[in-house]
Amino acid sequence: MDQQYEKIRPKHTGTKRVFNNPILERLSRTHIAVPITLLLTIAGVLLYYAFLFTNLDKVLIPFLFFSGVIFFTLMEYLAHRYLFHMNPNTEWKKKFVYTVHGVHHEFPKDKERLAMPVPASLLLSATFFGLFYLLMDTKVFGFLPGVMTGYCFYLFVHYIVHAYQPPKNFFKVLWINHSMHHYKDSSQIFGVSSPFWDYVFGTFPKELRK
Repeated sequence: MDQQYEKIRPKHTGTKRVFNNPILERLSRTHIAVPITLLLTIAGVLLYYAFLFTNLDKVLIPFLFFSGVIFFTLMEYLAHRYLFHMNPNTEWKKKFVYTVHGVHHEFPKDKERLAMPVPASLLLSATFFGLFYLLMDTKVFGFLPGVMTGYCFYLFVHYIVHAYQPPKNFFKVLWINHSMHHYKDSSQIFGVSSPFWDYVFGTFPKELRK
């Protein structure tokens, strides 16, 4: 069991104030429909630009897009495992980990804290655009929309897990996986949108492999 979260008992109702500043507190909350709509719109604009205003091969763009989706699942896994569940061996780390993720483990049903705040999402999107542009030039217009779409799918799955009972379709497997992470062992199953990297890195429990 993840020692930093083992003392946190999930509460099925309620919420918690994280910031004393009312503006920061308001900005820390969002419904997933807001970032999903915003980011998918931006992703669509970037793809439109890729097809019409770059010299990228029209076959290459879909490849870049799906590569971005896969790349996001790896980012999701690594961030969840090594950033949000880092060893909080200093007071600053304890405060950081609890603020960005611990409060979600304590109040997993708080629907306003199931997505990264919109300002942070836009800032990270702009940062990744600049970074990827330096690395791959105009290929970023095909790659980044895939990353953003992968994140939006993650938000959708994450919302289903915490807002609804187990669905009677293929999302049920992802529902069970993430529920196991929250309510049984937070040191396993870090992938929300896909368990693939948990299989690769050995953090998927043996009892669920069947």
